[in-house]
Amino acid sequence: MKKLEIGDRVRFLNTVGGGVVKGFINKQLVMVEDEHGFDLPVLITECVPVVTTEEQKPKTTQPKQTSPPPEVKVEPKKKDEETPEGEQITACLAYLPTDVKQLTTTTYECYFVNDSNYYLFFNYMCRENNTWRSRYNGIIEPNTKIFLEEFEKAALNELEKVAVQFIAFKQEKSYKFKNPCSVELRIDTVKFYKLHSFRENDYFEDDALIYYIIQKDLPERELLISAGDLERAMKEKEAADRRPRIQRIEKKAKNIPIEVDLHANALLDTTSGMSNADLLEYQLNQFHEAMRKEIHHKGQKIVFIHGKGDGILRNAILKELKSKYPTCYYQDASFQEYGYGATMVTIK
Repeated sequence: MKKLEIGDRVRFLNTVGGGVVKGFINKQLVMVEDEHGFDLPVLITECVPVVTTEEQKPKTTQPKQTSPPPEVKVEPKKKDEETPEGEQITACLAYLPTDVKQLTTTTYECYFVNDSNYYLFFNYMCRENNTWRSRYNGIIEPNTKIFLEEFEKAALNELEKVAVQFIAFKQEKSYKFKNPCSVELRIDTVKFYKLHSFRENDYFEDDALIYYIIQKDLPERELLISAGDLERAMKEKEAADRRPRIQRIEKKAKNIPIEVDLHANALLDTTSGMSNADLLEYQLNQFHEAMRKEIHHKGQKIVFIHGKGDGILRNAILKELKSKYPTCYYQDASFQEYGYGATMVTIK
């Protein structure tokens, strides 16, 4: 196999894609610029040189030069440009709609942004029940962003809980030690349906939904629990156990109903581009989310405000209650408070 050189066009051995070799990170890794302009660290063993038509042609014999060839100057390797602010790590996940004018049907792109002077060896994953699944892992250069994935709205449920882990380092220079970072984030999937959720930011020309993982060396929320946090939680539990039981009974007896307004104008800024079926599916998703949050709170009452209308949403809710929540009791909510447009569910 031909030895790789800067400027060579390559394709990836075990994955789809390829690009042009920009430089060498170390003896095992090479930096490849793909067709979208993103820099990807790739194992040299995973790169296969692409032979062009010109390279396949037999070489013609060239006459010997009578004069010595011109001297070739080797330019020194360009060092990574660093900033004083970059010595404190800031990193985030950024989500952008591919077509902001079609927010109800568009796909989304996810990027990892490294706003620091450090290389980050990272792993991006999502939660599946009680386990995790990696969606992307690799190395990102200092002060750059890298494309992670493109996904459709149907995949939003998989992204409600994501996590990012990384270790920071510099190449061929000394640096301050940074603790490994492990952060779990809860993605509010409702924001993907609202235009104002995507805002102006420092990293993209287009508006984006930004979730910070770490800001100025301070993680958003670490998965690891410190001894201090554990001791504090135990003290709070002991204090709660010492409270008179009558206080708990009185609080439970009040049992104030929870109201969930399922009207479209209460859930979404706009329904432009949404069909009736899309809107109904979204309203039912909000219904199920409220039920999941309260399903273990026996005796809790939830009032779902669906409006009178033609009864499609009400009938759909009753069907879901019968099939998926058979132990729960439901009835029409108070006519004086809600008219004929609400159903009250009692968790049993």
